[in-house]
Amino acid sequence: MSTRPDSVTAELELRLVVPGSASLPVVAALTYDHGDPYAIRVAFHTGGSDVVEWTFARALLTDGVTHPVGEGDVQVWPSHAGGRPVVCLSLSSPSGRALFEVPLTDLVEFLTRTYAVVPTGAESDHVDVEAELALLLWSGPDS
Repeated sequence: MSTRPDSVTAELELRLVVPGSASLPVVAALTYDHGDPYAIRVAFHTGGSDVVEWTFARALLTDGVTHPVGEGDVQVWPSHAGGRPVVCLSLSSPSGRALFEVPLTDLVEFLTRTYAVVPTGAESDHVDVEAELALLLWSGPDS
């Protein structure tokens, strides 16, 4: 019987960079689940009951801790803000762009916990390839 958890969650306070103004605090819930071992979900709580969720590669965040990575909609790079180390997370969509500063220590702690659940290189052990292929090849009732 395994004593490893199946998922990892963390609630972090990020800073939303606002050009020409002070950055704003944004609470983000990060989730990693061994059932989707390549991905991390981030739910941004934008005020009230509004939540905006993004999903992207765990490796993208991991690599972004030490050097700039990403093209297109998600880019990540290490930096400093207010004298402390942060990881910048830039997100783009048709409805706009946002730049967040993530506390480096908190992000590394979260990522470390995800690699305790599914180590580097073991991701494919947690993917049901046949089920994924069935989803891709399934034709709907209208076919």
